[in-house]
Amino acid sequence: MYDFCFTFPYAALLAIGGFIGFLTKGSLPSLLGGVGSGLALGLAAQTSLNQYHQGKLCKPATFVSLVIAASLTAIMYKRFLATGKFMPAGLVALLSSAMTVFYVWNLLAMKPPSTFRST
Repeated sequence: MYDFCFTFPYAALLAIGGFIGFLTKGSLPSLLGGVGSGLALGLAAQTSLNQYHQGKLCKPATFVSLVIAASLTAIMYKRFLATGKFMPAGLVALLSSAMTVFYVWNLLAMKPPSTFRST
């Protein structure tokens, strides 16, 4: 499974969550963090998808996604420990940790897409 397959939905969830956090609590950090990280991940996913269509892997885009997911894991886990609230800190930490593992696996195990040629 290529990185962009899960990165687009992950980015959308972060952006939507940040926007909802802003609407419900008036939290500007939620808006900036959620939408900002969602946009950055969306850009990385789009770059990776474009490279896939050319028959290549884009490891730098996957690495950027890994850094963002690992950062969110650390930040939101720390917030979860401080507040004890699963929503949203624990959920984002859990989701981001799963994505961190996925990106590490993706960087280590993925092969370039095969190109099909008609004969």
